Amino acid sequence: MKDNGIVIIDDSPFSVAIIRNILEEEGFNVVGEANSLEEALEVITKTKPYLVTMDMTLPDTDGFECTRSIHKIDDSIRVIMISSMMDDEIVKESKRNKIIDFIQKPVDGDELIAAVEKILKADELYTFLDDKYNEIFIESLLDCIGVMTKTQVNHQEAYLQTKDFNSSGITVVIGIIGLFPGRMFIDLSKETAGKLVAAILSKEPKDYNEVLLGLGELANIISGNASSMLNRQNRALGLRIAPPLILHGDNIVISPPDFDTITTLIETDFGDITLNVGFKRGDETWM
Repeated sequence: MKDNGIVIIDDSPFSVAIIRNILEEEGFNVVGEANSLEEALEVITKTKPYLVTMDMTLPDTDGFECTRSIHKIDDSIRVIMISSMMDDEIVKESKRNKIIDFIQKPVDGDELIAAVEKILKADELYTFLDDKYNEIFIESLLDCIGVMTKTQVNHQEAYLQTKDFNSSGITVVIGIIGLFPGRMFIDLSKETAGKLVAAILSKEPKDYNEVLLGLGELANIISGNASSMLNRQNRALGLRIAPPLILHGDNIVISPPDFDTITTLIETDFGDITLNVGFKRGDETWM
């Protein structure tokens, strides 16, 4: 991970030298430096760094405007603000501009290295989660329905959900909190819901409300078991689930969130169930 390129943006050559020495002594790859907005955009376009250290004060702009310009080129670039100025308003503005961390000058080497390594670790952890979560949520759903109804459950190929989702009649949404926030929902028709809950209860549900409550508990178990499996693989995720939100009726439309989610069609003896789940890459270093 230390091969990821870092660019230093600071109008003081002396500060650039200090920051470069700290990073290079720890084995990090400094691929460029800049003293102004124009130079910054040139070096960012040329080197495509993973991370940027950003001074607040530049001759032709400030660190916030420079950060916004960098993110127009590549919004995945991580930015650490390094400035002699630091107060509550500056920190709030840093967060609003997607700056991942803030260090006050004079730069403490240990603090800077800890901030960089924390970002690298978080990215590694998100990559792990992104590779694993859909498979584990599918496994949890198949296992839960299979055990609770004693039937065989299958799934079709998953796909990225990029458009509004039109509900079949009932959607149960579960919010997921932790190092990375997420969302899961299951969706099915009223007919499928009635048959599924009847199989789980081994009797006909007494009314429609019992069907909804049964689906809420099923979604809770599916998401809880999946989150637990992910936490066991890496406890740093710290995933927890929120109470279910149950939506039902005609013409329900679920809009995609501001992060990628994956949709999978689940085939059961009672009808089709749609599973949708995803996690957001957040600004967890501020936590």
